Amino acid sequence: MSTLKKHNTAILGAAFLMATSAVGPGFLTQTATFTESLMASFGFVILISIIMDIGVQLNVWRVVAVSKKRAQEIANLVFPGVGYLLAFLIIAGGLAFNIGNIGGAGLGMQSMFNMSPITGALISGVIAVAIFLGRETGPMMDKFAQLMGFILIVLVIYVVFKSDPPLAEAVSKTIMPDKIDAVAIVTLVGGTVGGYITFSGAHRLLEAGVSGEENLSSVTRSSVSGILIASVIRVFLFLAVLGVVSQGFALDPANPAMSPFEYILGNAGKVIFGMVIWAASVTSVIGAAYTSVSFMTNFHPFIEKHKRYFIIGFIVISTMVFATIGKPAQVLVLVGTLNGLVLPIAMVIILIAAYRKNIVGNYKHPIWIAVFGWLIAIVMSILSVMTIAKYLGMN
Repeated sequence: MSTLKKHNTAILGAAFLMATSAVGPGFLTQTATFTESLMASFGFVILISIIMDIGVQLNVWRVVAVSKKRAQEIANLVFPGVGYLLAFLIIAGGLAFNIGNIGGAGLGMQSMFNMSPITGALISGVIAVAIFLGRETGPMMDKFAQLMGFILIVLVIYVVFKSDPPLAEAVSKTIMPDKIDAVAIVTLVGGTVGGYITFSGAHRLLEAGVSGEENLSSVTRSSVSGILIASVIRVFLFLAVLGVVSQGFALDPANPAMSPFEYILGNAGKVIFGMVIWAASVTSVIGAAYTSVSFMTNFHPFIEKHKRYFIIGFIVISTMVFATIGKPAQVLVLVGTLNGLVLPIAMVIILIAAYRKNIVGNYKHPIWIAVFGWLIAIVMSILSVMTIAKYLGMN
């Protein structure tokens, strides 16, 4: 493969890795649930979250690219020892969510082939592991993420056409919502660019050699593309659910994301939803494992040298935990709450690093991007504290 082609494949691959890491079973469930509760006004929440997501990724990806260092190495240079704390939070969150992602893949197999979720999860785990068994794991992962991303978009667009959503109302309420939900905003931003997802694409580009100031335009393009791909899936899913709930149909609380598919397409909808959640889940499994292990590599040279096997081990452990214990709901809630705080912590570290010569050299980080980042860090800190207080029943 030519150098230019490798470069372009890595740029698109990193965008899709970030997007498909974000679009997991939680993403599907949250979108369906919030659409039912906020109706067309959920469009406003999506719009605000897209703007905030772009601000996060512009800062993170640029600083990682220019420094040519992974996030935990940057963090240790900003505050000695903080890189290990960040790595612990990312790895713990990645493992907990991966158990949920494997569970989502199992549910997808159940919807498609009527097999038990555990059997489906085991088969999905084997498929995810197979991607890291070949010699060219990076390009293989890029291609798989792209293929699954395209399948997701095509299937969800098909359901939108069938559900006939009230488009004019969706557009008007996106600009002038009836109600604004702070919890929905923090959940969407945290779910799209929180935890391991913040760094998945940036670390992938670093590994592919797309770094340094000379590649900043490519890095910026890739970071914004990743958000837009995830957002396209979110918007179409929102419209599909809105088309159904605006007709007075109530979503099934046990599986809110599947309800519109089944309502519109009957049994075929169940199979199509199975394909959607399986594609979303298995790409999230790969993204979580890849990114979590990228946070371990500076602990010891042995991990860097054999990271492929650590990624495989990460997937195997997640699969085994789900198959034997099931989805540990309390752990997921706890780590999910912590993930809400990981984003502002990570943002503050990156924003300080952007102006440290020992990290970025003579690079001049654009002031407007930094201001954008600080505003997001402050807003997300406040919203995260409000969300945690609400979960703990403190208000």
